[in-house]
Amino acid sequence: MSETHFDKVRAYLEEIDVTIVREDAPATLFVVDDESRGINNLIVDCEEEVLVIEQVIFEIRADDGAVFKRLLEMNRELVHGAFVLDTDTGRVLFRDTLQLENLDLNELEGSVNALGLGLATFADELIAFAKGT
Repeated sequence: MSETHFDKVRAYLEEIDVTIVREDAPATLFVVDDESRGINNLIVDCEEEVLVIEQVIFEIRADDGAVFKRLLEMNRELVHGAFVLDTDTGRVLFRDTLQLENLDLNELEGSVNALGLGLATFADELIAFAKGT
């Protein structure tokens, strides 16, 4: 990971007007918030050649096939990224990856907007899943 990718990502995050809550240059990651989009503790990680974007959505309460099926259906409607299961933590995350080499402002903003739109579109269902109902 070159320093220029980290700096470029920081500049893009500032330009799309998210709040950088934490920046960790040695780990090459940012934690950002955007209350207007419902984004909280979004991890933006510059991993060598790939930018990894992840936000915890909810913790799985039960091994419910209907929930997993519905998440897959939701994925089809997301513009970027996907809802994924982190089997180590038992959490559902929003995750997207972008190539750092050719990353531009529109791509990063599109991913962040896709997360915000997905959260808004599926808010009631995601909240119900988080509550285990």
